[in-house]
Amino acid sequence: MKLSTLAVAILLIAPAARAQQGNRQAPDPRDMGGGRCAENPVNCKDAARPIPGVDSVWLEELTWMDVRDAVKGGKDTVIISTGGMEPNGPYLATGKHNYVLQANCEAIARKMGNALCAPIIKLVPEGDVEPPSGHMRTPGTISMREDTFRMMLEDTARSLRKSTGFKNIVFIGDSGGNQAGMKAVAEKLNAEWRDTAVVFIPEYYTYSSVMEYLASIGVKQTAPEHIHDDIAITLNMLITDPKSVRWDQRVKAGKASINGVSIADKKAALELAKKVVEFRASKTVAAIQKSLAAKARAAN
Repeated sequence: MKLSTLAVAILLIAPAARAQQGNRQAPDPRDMGGGRCAENPVNCKDAARPIPGVDSVWLEELTWMDVRDAVKGGKDTVIISTGGMEPNGPYLATGKHNYVLQANCEAIARKMGNALCAPIIKLVPEGDVEPPSGHMRTPGTISMREDTFRMMLEDTARSLRKSTGFKNIVFIGDSGGNQAGMKAVAEKLNAEWRDTAVVFIPEYYTYSSVMEYLASIGVKQTAPEHIHDDIAITLNMLITDPKSVRWDQRVKAGKASINGVSIADKKAALELAKKVVEFRASKTVAAIQKSLAAKARAAN
């Protein structure tokens, strides 16, 4: 009795399963945008944008059509930047490096003219979790294991190469603990790929050159406070968001300075901040162009 009931059930289910399989449509190579081309023409690979795009170099702010058209228009380079979550003295937000990169990646991409910025990778190695070491001894810190960080870099690069077709992938990092991982991943991917150049730009993270530049235009730190902060970093964050350096609170408390350099005059401080961003962008773009040119010569 039990066997006959099972047999009947199989006989009833089998036709329904075959019908369901028959109704499944094969993937259409024209499908894009999260929908089916057959169901709405805006989901078709070559569909025209129904509205104008926006003026942004950040992938996360663009529609898939914006990205597609930007690449077709010559933006063949993507910048993958890495920041961090760590303590930075009593005035700077823990996302210091991420605020800095918001200003700098955009400036670099716009100066290059053929580049876009991937979303900032905000979680990076900051020390051991157990037992805590490095910045992990301070509240608010988030640390990634080195292999986790490297896998994130690699997956991001592989995704952007495959989905979007970028020919050049640039790694820049705004924190010391990020540098070795980016260099290693760039070397690994370059050994694997022949049609895509992956470059790690250590010149971006030469803060000493920024301090030398500021000194050359008359901005010199004279009273070290011995905290994880300096005028270059503070200015670079200020231009992104004054709240990130607690500008209002510091002015009210008479603490609107760092290492002997005042930021109390917001207009003057923002003018200096623009110079910092311009200096770092120009230096980094030159290094990117030099590195990509070297890759091209090696390939030939």
